[in-house]
Amino acid sequence: MIFLDNVSKYYPHEKVPALDEVTLHIAPKEFVFIVGASGAGKSTLIKMLTREEKPNYGKIIVGGIDYDYMKKRHIPHIRRRLGVVFQDFKLFPNRTVYENVAFTLEIVGVPTAEIKRTVPKVLELVGLSGKEDKFPSQLSGGQRQRVAIARAMARQPKILIADEPTGNLDPDNSLEIMHLLEEINNFGTTIIVTTHDEKVVNMLKKRVVTIRDGKIIGDQISGGHYDLDASRTKIEKRSLGGPAAKATPAAATTRPALVPDAQPATQPAEQPAPIKHAAPVATQVAAMKAAKSTAKAQPKVTVAKPALKPAKSSGSAVLEQMRRAKAADDAKPVAKRRTFIH
Repeated sequence: MIFLDNVSKYYPHEKVPALDEVTLHIAPKEFVFIVGASGAGKSTLIKMLTREEKPNYGKIIVGGIDYDYMKKRHIPHIRRRLGVVFQDFKLFPNRTVYENVAFTLEIVGVPTAEIKRTVPKVLELVGLSGKEDKFPSQLSGGQRQRVAIARAMARQPKILIADEPTGNLDPDNSLEIMHLLEEINNFGTTIIVTTHDEKVVNMLKKRVVTIRDGKIIGDQISGGHYDLDASRTKIEKRSLGGPAAKATPAAATTRPALVPDAQPATQPAEQPAPIKHAAPVATQVAAMKAAKSTAKAQPKVTVAKPALKPAKSSGSAVLEQMRRAKAADDAKPVAKRRTFIH
């Protein structure tokens, strides 16, 4: 699995970024063409995957390995898990076909016995059986590219990256190399190919990712075609799956006229309350008089109040006795009353 999330790469003294917020997901066992004009950012994208370059921003995950946490000493290990095929082959001119392929196994410590078993099988896979003792100068361009593919496949990588593998080949050899990559893909290897070969892209009808000015402007999931300006291409969301949604005819997108919501049958519409107008003044006065006469005709209800006990005086006991004597004297006939001197 390959995942790039908002990856950006800026080079000094360059006005346009080599990669500008590139987001790309490539599933295992997928075959993907990356197309674009020269300088669009294809090679920079490949260098990001092989860790030849570091992004200024964004996240890269390849084969479950997060590049943000990968130390410099781990870079050779991740490159050994990737197979890379270059446009200029990068073969050792003073070594035979067998030695060129065996070299990639020797540097990672593969035992000699295993190398002797693996190299012939890989050369047979790419159609070079019987060419083991030939030097690169004795081979055609297509054969040298096959040696480069055999060398990249010797470690049985899960991901094979081919950077312009047909750039130096004639049309017939280009088709043969692409059919070989397609066959390798059928064995379960993820294939990523950058190319300018329009004929090959249109013939294989694989997924096609278009890059322009460092941005992905087109992504055809299947049945893709070579389209540098993406005029016939929509970026298809892999999270949604399937091809991009087709344009809906204008008639189908016309919004219906708004109509008021119908009231449910079981709940009749609520009627507004009638407005009450004020009665004439004469009517109001007559009503007030009638209310008063009704109130007079009704007997008054007298509520008995509880008897209040006289509050105790705050004076002395002598004054209390004088009040009691005065009250008793008032109750006697006048002739028998005593005279109190105040």
